[in-house]
Amino acid sequence: MTRRFTGERLVIASHNPGKVREIAALLRPFAVAVVSAAECGLDEPEETGETFRDNALIKAHAAAAAAGLPALADDSGLAVAALDGRPGIHSARRAGPEKDFSAAMSRVEAALAAAGGDDRRARFVCALALAWPDGHAEIFEGRVDGILVWPPRGDRGFGYDPMFLPDGQDATFGEMDPVAKHAISHRADAFTKLVAGCFEPG
Repeated sequence: MTRRFTGERLVIASHNPGKVREIAALLRPFAVAVVSAAECGLDEPEETGETFRDNALIKAHAAAAAAGLPALADDSGLAVAALDGRPGIHSARRAGPEKDFSAAMSRVEAALAAAGGDDRRARFVCALALAWPDGHAEIFEGRVDGILVWPPRGDRGFGYDPMFLPDGQDATFGEMDPVAKHAISHRADAFTKLVAGCFEPG
């Protein structure tokens, strides 16, 4: 059985403002006071894991230990079928220290063209880890499948959102209203599992 979250404050273990906004919005119905790792002055740990789960756990444990509060960490990224799952866990790093995702999207498109460009299937994957200062953690994974479009469309969302068209939708994540995106995203999928495991009454 998963451990229930019973506290009133939670650290969102991220320095990405867009990601913090999305997670905070998802947590709003549970009346949890959230603070980001950046607001707490926490350093970003080195992400040395080989999977999204590994890196989410590294970040959640580091933030929980440093802040003395439960911490929720997300590790997520874009996995492209024709690129053998890349950029995957390196999705954010491909944008460089300047977080230039326009350049990162261009690199993905160039790699797709080099691979033949016919298979544009991709998925966003999210691992959410909730860790406590005593070292306990729970982890949940979600995904959303779609195709990559070019040129990118929309200026909402963040990261690779403008080039990702979810299956069954007419708008990219970059064009979608945040509420619509939250309803179907990989983060929402993982969050639904997190809520069922750790927030809803047993």
